Amino acid sequence: MSEDTERPAADSDAWEKACAEDLAAEKARRRTQYGTQPGSAAEELRKLLDAVTDKVTSFQSSLPGMAAQGAVQQVLNQAKAAVEPVIERNPDVFDHLAAAGSELLAAYRSAVVNHERRWTNEPKKDEGDSGAGEHIDLD
Repeated sequence: MSEDTERPAADSDAWEKACAEDLAAEKARRRTQYGTQPGSAAEELRKLLDAVTDKVTSFQSSLPGMAAQGAVQQVLNQAKAAVEPVIERNPDVFDHLAAAGSELLAAYRSAVVNHERRWTNEPKKDEGDSGAGEHIDLD
């Protein structure tokens, strides 16, 4: 093979770099279109704790007496101190709990949907019949 037809040595990481660039571009496009996606369940729990702490701290000024304000701050600090190590050691646990909660909700919905359909589609009795099992349309 002559030197004119030989190809230059390919960058061994070119495919990986191209994929990373494409993924970053797609994530940026989705952030622009849909906004920031929620993080893991552990991250969301941290955000919730911070939001509750901020809100309660803003209410503290309306509490009478320094003792009440100190007690509220102490409770908040204890709650954060108790939850943080659990989040640090087991962040995946919260993802599994969130997934389990979603599955339980889906199971509940599937059980209830059939009953609701049956309740709402029962044939109506004659208007003059005022039996105890009569369907009453509140709309």
